[in-house]
Amino acid sequence: MTQSYDELKASPRVLLGPGPSDANPRVLKAMTTPMLGYLDGEFIQILDETVNLLRQVFGTGNKLTLPVSGTGTAGMEAALCNVIEPGDSVVVGINGYFGGRIADIVQRCGGAVTAVEAPWGSAIPAEDVADAVKSANPKLVAIIHAETSTGVLQPLDDISKIVKDSGALFLTDCVTSLGGQPVDLDRRGIDIAYSGTQKCLGGPPGLAPISFSDRAVEAIHNRASKVQSFYLDMTLLEAYWSGEVRNYHHTVSMSMIYALHESLRVVLEEGLQDRYKRHERNAAALIAGATAIGLKPIVQEGYRAPMLTTINIPDGIDDVDIRNRLIEDFGIEIGGGLGIFKGKAWRIGLMGESSTQRNVLLVLSALEKLLAEAGHDLEAGAGARAASEVYAQA
Repeated sequence: MTQSYDELKASPRVLLGPGPSDANPRVLKAMTTPMLGYLDGEFIQILDETVNLLRQVFGTGNKLTLPVSGTGTAGMEAALCNVIEPGDSVVVGINGYFGGRIADIVQRCGGAVTAVEAPWGSAIPAEDVADAVKSANPKLVAIIHAETSTGVLQPLDDISKIVKDSGALFLTDCVTSLGGQPVDLDRRGIDIAYSGTQKCLGGPPGLAPISFSDRAVEAIHNRASKVQSFYLDMTLLEAYWSGEVRNYHHTVSMSMIYALHESLRVVLEEGLQDRYKRHERNAAALIAGATAIGLKPIVQEGYRAPMLTTINIPDGIDDVDIRNRLIEDFGIEIGGGLGIFKGKAWRIGLMGESSTQRNVLLVLSALEKLLAEAGHDLEAGAGARAASEVYAQA
């Protein structure tokens, strides 16, 4: 007998973890737009518009800018496997989980990794990058802009100058930062950058925006060997995404392109500077409120990513129990710690559509209630009051 299934339903959530974030209703509506063929003239026009919108948000005029079919990890792999050949020297900044992932992919591409490490929760010193570049003579230097595992926002300007002076290519992971903080590829001299659609861009997961400078494109075209991945080969993707005649590569998801197109329109309608300020203001309010109830931020002030705040879990408080209760009682999702922070820290994301005053006050009030019930000593209402004071000053 054939088993029957009910209509698909999912419980509503307030997504305040490390991603995905809540999607803008306009974006979800855009996904219901009728399908078109992947070489339909109307669809090609939508592709061109999407690329132009992406360039504005990335802050670049790079011709080779497009969304890769896949999540942020697909963007990471595309960025690396297209420029790295066996034996290439690559300097990788590692101060969290995703820096380690970059190093892993570099090694899978046959590259020789020189790691520049910093403690989790700390930024990578520019002088350490300078020393590594001097000794390794790398083809590429890779740095995470906003490390999702720790909430560190890495300063890029000094490192960019070091890399430019060396002649190497500069790659930045912007998965968590794009749309939430300035990326400014051209101003900073960043040659390769990639991101994801499900965080500060306010869309669903499934595409990885990526951009290559002319120097990076030249490195791709001058390879001695084919790119090891057919699916992520930018020379093939370039032939579909640009030019008078478009060559088939794979069937892209029309619905995801529609979603990205609309999410980028939403971002630019708000205005990039206003959007960055919104993320900064809400992060400041969250940190003030969390501190008031005894939840200290892990990252030093001045290096905190406004999109993702990592706070310590007080002694005696059960990590998983509190996160489960947040979902069961309030429908709120926050993230647990990765690596050395597992069981010791919570990651609260205020990204894109999820970065609102309402959500800040909601998660603080919910945490306060659950922590008090778990025996944590705090002053009732202190979190919301401290956050409200930040908003009153804005």
